[in-house]
Amino acid sequence: MANIKINNVAIYHPENLVANEFYLEHFKEQGEDVTGFLTSMGRNKRYIIDNNENSLTMGIEAAKRVLAKAQLTGKDIDMIVFSTQVPEHTLPTNAMFVHHEIGGSNHTMMFDSNANCAGMTVAVENASHYMMSNRRINRALIIGSDANSLISNPEQAFTYANFSDAAAAVILEKTADEDTGFIDAVYEVDSANRNNIIYPKEGFSQTIGKKEHIVFTPFDGAMAIPVACEMIEELLKDNGLKIEDVNSFCLSQFALSNILKIQNHFDIPEEKIIYIGDRYGYTSTSSPFICLNEGIETGRIKRGDIVLFWTIGAGHEMVAMLFKY
Repeated sequence: MANIKINNVAIYHPENLVANEFYLEHFKEQGEDVTGFLTSMGRNKRYIIDNNENSLTMGIEAAKRVLAKAQLTGKDIDMIVFSTQVPEHTLPTNAMFVHHEIGGSNHTMMFDSNANCAGMTVAVENASHYMMSNRRINRALIIGSDANSLISNPEQAFTYANFSDAAAAVILEKTADEDTGFIDAVYEVDSANRNNIIYPKEGFSQTIGKKEHIVFTPFDGAMAIPVACEMIEELLKDNGLKIEDVNSFCLSQFALSNILKIQNHFDIPEEKIIYIGDRYGYTSTSSPFICLNEGIETGRIKRGDIVLFWTIGAGHEMVAMLFKY
């Protein structure tokens, strides 16, 4: 049976680099000291779009870059999935614009997906399973892109000083003769938390045409960590692996404190944790794959390595996924 490997990954971020000093001053003027918050979240710098950029433009650039790295063209892609929680368009799909920009084939399957911050990981997992069962889909282009600054609330550090803008693109490729590729994934959902993070607050039917910010009710994100650790343990056990067998961890970059809790729980060596949240901020859907790109570019992730992805989306929905890169 064919397996699905990661052919290549590429990222894009805006040129506009914003350091912590801007947010410290911004919230100081509102009578709030966010120093401790930025330390807990592990922030230092982040990239923010200018007026000419959005989720779609970033996604298109990431797509072009990954095709160039893989030495492929749009005609080589059989499926395009665009994952975003801040879509530039709902009609037509953002994937349609990507298809045009890369010169895609007339037989390309394509759609947009949204699982919030878990979105790109969910899209890669879903696409991997689908590719295994569809003989016509040999290569898939998965894009994760969010211009979070467009909906961040300037009066709330949790979004304004934490979220940032970037895109990642991955090419998945069917392989029959390589000991590599997708291994497994598990999910955990608790929809009782569905109103903690919401946009738009009253739904599009009530707010189209109005300027809205994301509603982010402060909550203890650490509550997800015990369940995350159970998920990781289940995933490894089901596949006959131990935590020591995992070469690299590409985890949600939402909060450094949460990453450290997972690291401490499993006693994971520092060199196995790929952390980019200090330089990129929290890019939501793309963050685990910006970690993957970082690991590959720095030589910390090599072909044949087992990589564990874990991330969480609003509501919440968590996914843990294993790949043999």
